[in-house]
Amino acid sequence: MLFNSYEYLLGFLPLSLLAFHGLARARRPRLAMAALLLLSLAFYARWSPLHLLLLVPLVALNYAAVSLLASLGASRPRLARGLLAAAVALDLGALAAFKYAGFASETANALLGLRLPVVRAVLPLGISFFTFEMITSVVDASAGGLERRDPLDYALFVTFFPHLVAGPIVRHDEMMPQFRRGVRPTAAMACMGVTLLAIGLAKKVLLADGVAPFASARFGAAAAGQVLSPADAWAGALAYAAQIYFDFSGYSDMAIGAALLFGIRLPVNFASPYRAGSIIEFWQRWHITLSRLLREYVYVPLAFRAARRGRPHPYRYLVVTMLLAGLWHGAGWTFVAWGGLHGAYLAVNHAWRALAQRLRLDVARHPAFRFAAAAVTLAAVVIAWVLFRAADLPTAGRMLASMAGAGGAGGRATFADTGAAFAAAGALLLLARVAPNSQQLTGYAGPGDVPPDAPALLPLAWGPSPRWAVAVGLLAAASLASLSRVSEFIYFQF
Repeated sequence: MLFNSYEYLLGFLPLSLLAFHGLARARRPRLAMAALLLLSLAFYARWSPLHLLLLVPLVALNYAAVSLLASLGASRPRLARGLLAAAVALDLGALAAFKYAGFASETANALLGLRLPVVRAVLPLGISFFTFEMITSVVDASAGGLERRDPLDYALFVTFFPHLVAGPIVRHDEMMPQFRRGVRPTAAMACMGVTLLAIGLAKKVLLADGVAPFASARFGAAAAGQVLSPADAWAGALAYAAQIYFDFSGYSDMAIGAALLFGIRLPVNFASPYRAGSIIEFWQRWHITLSRLLREYVYVPLAFRAARRGRPHPYRYLVVTMLLAGLWHGAGWTFVAWGGLHGAYLAVNHAWRALAQRLRLDVARHPAFRFAAAAVTLAAVVIAWVLFRAADLPTAGRMLASMAGAGGAGGRATFADTGAAFAAAGALLLLARVAPNSQQLTGYAGPGDVPPDAPALLPLAWGPSPRWAVAVGLLAAASLASLSRVSEFIYFQF
């Protein structure tokens, strides 16, 4: 069930709200939470009922592991370490079996000349998200970071449907206290939720889907072995950069908006990443919850352990962490290459910062440098998106070669809409750069966050007012009228 579908927007979501709030108003808060859990499982089952046979046992087993680890504390460290290793192995094993078994078999066959069977299992939706959430919960429980253990709260922490299939990747200390308190959204929260839903839907349906054909045509031509002109290659790359930006931003807004209607605040996962003046800043703004997880649960432990052994090599672990980030996104060498490239970007960025600090260079205060840094950062991100979008490495190679001018002005693949592609992509990238983001517009803040400041030039601050109600209604109507060409969110495939 896609967020950008009549079934969800006019059926499942309104009926879920009626059921949940009906029970909550009848002073049955735990019954309302139980109903929300059942609705979340029904949402997931709408995609594939069989995949509940994976999700439900994983949730139950991880809850058992969390409870045992929290009970053991420091009294039996060897048993606790063994239980932690078993729980993490269970989650990673489920992820590997469904997502990486076929990729591993293909790679072994190609590199070692084997004839292993290549099994392509149907990937359960959201498996990369909910397995990582459960892994963080057992790791935190082993460190004494999970105070209250309630099966209903834990199950909702994993399965709450607004974030179940494509994030954000939430932590137990962000979600379970909210479920524990019971949720009663205010009128202002509900208005903000509806506003974010409408904005997110418009980003997806009107902007991301509108520019997607320009990218698909050019990447499709490259996949078919055709040579693109430099102009068309860049038009395709820029169109995809705009598409994935508004696609992911739109999903993030819709997830946060739907959660607010139930009185739940999800963490912010997207904060104008194309405004970044460096790759470091880009990853502080793009998929924020994934960056946080990789930093706290992968990079920091690796770097800390290496430092204790006298072999810090921090840049090496940046690359390793980003290689894992690429593999997390998909079982393919294009994703590995994308992650490795971003790891190299980060290593160079950190090395430059260290050099500037050592030489006491304060170049960031110069407007010309800031402009150049932002332009270089965006160009680097766009180039990396080619690897992310391409069907395989040869396709990515053809696209990048054409972008570098190897295709020549008279490439065999010709497009009549190159000017339109540049205009559409350029307009959306400019919008991403200068327009206030959803948090700035509405003042939304995630759990524990401080509300952002609205831009000084914003002519009309958001609020539950008749004018905003009309604007949001018109935006929603325009988006609903365009739902005939429904397409999946890009991050739903992970």
